[in-house]
Amino acid sequence: MTATPPGLRERKKQATREALREAALRLAVERGPDRVRVEDIAEAAGVSPRTYNNYFASREQAIVSAVTADREARIAAAVAARTADVRLADAVTEAVVEQYTNTGERAHEALLLITTRPALRDAFLDTTAGIEPPLAAVIAERLDDTGAHTARVLAASVAAAVRIALETWLRPTGDADTAETLVVPSGPLPDQLRTALAPLAPAFDAAEQRTQT
Repeated sequence: MTATPPGLRERKKQATREALREAALRLAVERGPDRVRVEDIAEAAGVSPRTYNNYFASREQAIVSAVTADREARIAAAVAARTADVRLADAVTEAVVEQYTNTGERAHEALLLITTRPALRDAFLDTTAGIEPPLAAVIAERLDDTGAHTARVLAASVAAAVRIALETWLRPTGDADTAETLVVPSGPLPDQLRTALAPLAPAFDAAEQRTQT
């Protein structure tokens, strides 16, 4: 798969999206997420609130994007980079684990906020749906699945498994009705992801076997 370099318009859009992510996270860390308005984020990024709404539907989406930025594409790219002799189930599992656990300082700051705000946790979990489209394309190419039906089912199953793993990892403790519910991550995240993805291995293996016959 050969990626086409983005044009000037797309690069400008990417720069705006990145400016909004950085502004959202910085203001949330400085003030607390509940004290940050969409207008504040837009002003800090040098754009109008209307422009902001073209990129994010809420402040929570913008803050969470500091963790999840382009992760879906990176997962797909990591799977595509695996050689054909690597079992597809293993390629997908390792790509997911790698992209969900190799986080930088900015992502760490956002995760600290996510663990204490139910709205941020919900927005974080919702991002798993974005895994499906790019991953389905890569799986379809690997399986020569011209209709992409099998690839879409497998990719959707991966997205669901990742969400379940994250829900388990970020299960709240204490009073769930409080504004700031304490979350103590349950076990290492790589273990949670591998456990959730393991039941999908037979389906991936069967799809690969059909391709090879």
